[in-house]
Amino acid sequence: MPCNLTQSYNLDCRDSVGGLKEVYFMELGNLTSFTEASGVVTAITKAAGKKFYKYALIKQTSKFEDTLTVNEENGTIYSSQKLTIILNKLQANTRNEITLLAQNLIVCVAAYRNGKYWFLGGTNGLSINTIKGETGTKMGDRSGYTLEFEGAEPVFAQEVSSGIIAGLTS
Repeated sequence: MPCNLTQSYNLDCRDSVGGLKEVYFMELGNLTSFTEASGVVTAITKAAGKKFYKYALIKQTSKFEDTLTVNEENGTIYSSQKLTIILNKLQANTRNEITLLAQNLIVCVAAYRNGKYWFLGGTNGLSINTIKGETGTKMGDRSGYTLEFEGAEPVFAQEVSSGIIAGLTS
């Protein structure tokens, strides 16, 4: 059965910017469900008493990549999701929290600097594959952590309706 195309693509205004502003993390096990329609998540239900934790990010340091892979021989398609964030300062409380992130499968809502939000790891979760802490060499070098998360999902990351963002952290 063919998969019918549904629309054309036209060039529009050059009014987008890159990079992430903030990310929201929660353990995959505390995600009860999410509702998606036409690629947009319109509801996220959390286990009772659980919430997403917001991590503010330094501009021009963090990103996510979403790579759709098709295997023609096997008839499969999946999305490889990679999230890289930078957290400045080496300090005990940050170290302790990122260790907890590393011990869990995580779901993430990533806030793009253009005002859009994207849902990562909603089905299978993201896991940290690398945490690198470094002091830098020169006085002006960054001292802090680089965290790299990876996941594999059945579809590209889905956009998240901005109307549900406030409810994530409560």
